[in-house]
Amino acid sequence: MERPSWAPQGIDLSMPSVSRIYDYYLGGSHNFEVDREAARRAIEVFPGLPKLMQANRAFMRRAVRYAVDRGITQFLDIGSGIPTFGNVHEVALAATPEARVVYVDNDPVAVAHSRAVLDGNGRADIVAADFRDPQAVLTSEPVGRLLDLDRPVALLLVALLHFIKDEEEPGKALAELRDRLAPGSLLVLTHASTDGGPHTARQGQEISDVYKQVGSRLIMRSAAEVDRFFEGFELVEPGLVAMPNWRPEGSTEHEDPVVFTGFAGVGRKA
Repeated sequence: MERPSWAPQGIDLSMPSVSRIYDYYLGGSHNFEVDREAARRAIEVFPGLPKLMQANRAFMRRAVRYAVDRGITQFLDIGSGIPTFGNVHEVALAATPEARVVYVDNDPVAVAHSRAVLDGNGRADIVAADFRDPQAVLTSEPVGRLLDLDRPVALLLVALLHFIKDEEEPGKALAELRDRLAPGSLLVLTHASTDGGPHTARQGQEISDVYKQVGSRLIMRSAAEVDRFFEGFELVEPGLVAMPNWRPEGSTEHEDPVVFTGFAGVGRKA
């Protein structure tokens, strides 16, 4: 297989990448047949996944605009993936020229492509780091250069925490990040779940098995378990809800039922 310019050296192109699978769901072009095959297996057991991922991205855009409307111009997006069309820096900078964005990802594919996309952009950058090591994120050069942590920041953990196992203590890592954020900061979060959606726990386990085969663990958590991630934040209206139901810009009456799978919420630090 010929290696395209955006794929970093040292990456095994015969192995699927979660970032490239997500790019495929969103209709992007930075994926290979091995990623598309893994995505098709996931869609077989969990129909409607591309629509669900598009709903996830649409929620993110609404949440970014919500943050800007409340005077927040700083964004820390951890687990950002490949910056396909309509990502945080594009939405934020369209809303305010004062926006500053730091992306964080531990996938070399996502990091390499982000660097190419952001080359020459003085208001956005990427950090190669892991959510599970908050200090590496907080002390990174791009965070120090672009973000003032003494002012409110929107922390985005969009479609990330369901890849973090309980034994890896995601709540502890999130608490470290929360404690460094200024009052008025926001937590923007989405999480996979079979609670409340049309899919069953069995289907949730089957898609988890697909992701396990590509080297990732996908964990379905209950509404109560997801709600606990907002400890230290006050959920803003309408609370923890299905993604299309979070401050929709139009009617959701005719949405595909699959997009009501999982949860989204925004919390404000007092």
